[in-house]
Amino acid sequence: MGKLVALAREAVGVDQELGYSVANKRGGIKSPWSRRKRKRALSCQHWNRLFSSNGKLRDGGRKFLKKVRSGGIEPGIRAEVWPFLLGVYDLNSSEEDRNAIKLKKRKEYEKLRRQCHRILNCYKGNGLNVINEFMNEDFSDGVGGSESPHSEGVSKRACVLPKELKSLGSKAEEPESSNWASVEGMDEDTKSESSDSESSYEEDPDRTPVSTNLEENCDPKPKFVRSASSKSEIFISDKTPEDFTTWQRIIRVDAIRANTEWVLFARNQAEVSKEKALRSAITVGLKDYDHLEPYMIYHAARLVALLEAYALYDPEIGYCQGMSDLLSPIIAVMEEDHEAFWCFVGFMRKARHNFRLDEVGIRRQLKTVSQIIKRKDSHLYRHLQKLQAEDCFFLYRMVVVLFRRELTFEQTVCLWEAMWADQAAIRAGIGRSTWGRIRLHAPPTDDLLLYAIAACVLQRRKLIIEKYSSMDEILRECNSMAGQLDVWKLLDDAHHLVVNLHDKI
Repeated sequence: MGKLVALAREAVGVDQELGYSVANKRGGIKSPWSRRKRKRALSCQHWNRLFSSNGKLRDGGRKFLKKVRSGGIEPGIRAEVWPFLLGVYDLNSSEEDRNAIKLKKRKEYEKLRRQCHRILNCYKGNGLNVINEFMNEDFSDGVGGSESPHSEGVSKRACVLPKELKSLGSKAEEPESSNWASVEGMDEDTKSESSDSESSYEEDPDRTPVSTNLEENCDPKPKFVRSASSKSEIFISDKTPEDFTTWQRIIRVDAIRANTEWVLFARNQAEVSKEKALRSAITVGLKDYDHLEPYMIYHAARLVALLEAYALYDPEIGYCQGMSDLLSPIIAVMEEDHEAFWCFVGFMRKARHNFRLDEVGIRRQLKTVSQIIKRKDSHLYRHLQKLQAEDCFFLYRMVVVLFRRELTFEQTVCLWEAMWADQAAIRAGIGRSTWGRIRLHAPPTDDLLLYAIAACVLQRRKLIIEKYSSMDEILRECNSMAGQLDVWKLLDDAHHLVVNLHDKI
């Protein structure tokens, strides 16, 4: 009788864990994150068995992604696995392919680091020569050719924070005023061929053509230009050397203030010698670190090196507070800087929209969370409307730094791995064939994070409706969640939302 009752309850889809009854059926399909079906993390032995004799993942990586999605990854092999999830390596690549990619990526990262040093050292004189030299460097591999990070529009002065992000904890220095000089003279062929890299959201009215020869124009404050292997891959940025030095100052402040959660998960880095830490600090020009232990000096120096390189690699975004939160777990796992850098580039392929000052990406995501809540719980949504909080801006921080401030280090990594597995499946085009055969089974989604954020709000619906009478009170509740969330429960509830709402949002 007990089993029959349990089956009946499952059939009508009563979900007590969300805090209220849900009439929607789950279709008899349990969440991959359900406590009753919690699977073991991907182990070293299982990981090795996934490869064929030529070093390729079997079945195009389908079993690999499903395993990561449902169980995560054992800490000891994360450094090997993450490059596959973050697009550094193609899921169909052979071992020979990956060795060639690794060598190429190392050289490209080292080239970026050299440019960082040269811009910093030459800025006091004349930065023009440095920028001209940078133009001639080939970084054509980018975040993906025509899918360049610079194709999403201009975000001027990306070091200035919107007020909603100031709660992230670091105080940015106000940048000096810049003269946003335009440079004209691009030939007509280049203009037409470069149209492929227009913004996917909207065309920026401030975007101007750029000359491929800055010396002819002698512009005193030239734009950063990345010269690629073909004309169609010329990326335009209106950032000046002053911007880069401003980013450098803010990066150093944020690096010094980084938290120490990662220490338990990166013992090799935690045991770094004082001599090595000091050498790293001197190399990147780190200051004001006398109060730090060697392992934190080393961590801060690595943050500086990689964030500076990314600011040069993607000058449209440059650096904005919060990016160090996203990079910190990656460098705790990846001991080689060049590998950590390209994993971060892969991560930022999606997350970079969070740091655009026009906030287009943030607003889209908050709107999606709002729509999920509206469709799932109209009563809660009406209460948010009453408080003028239906735009969900009280969730700003969660979206910007992807739950990093609300979850522990290990929880953050588990959530991100599930999210990356979904995104990797979509990039590889294998989501529909693998998970989409069963009508109600939750497919991979680019927006798993947003469903998890909506689930987090829905878990607190009763508290929000009965006790909170302003958006500020809800905001305080969100900011006090740190360490109180169950990431697997969050993913389980997110799965339920994806099952029911994915095709409607």
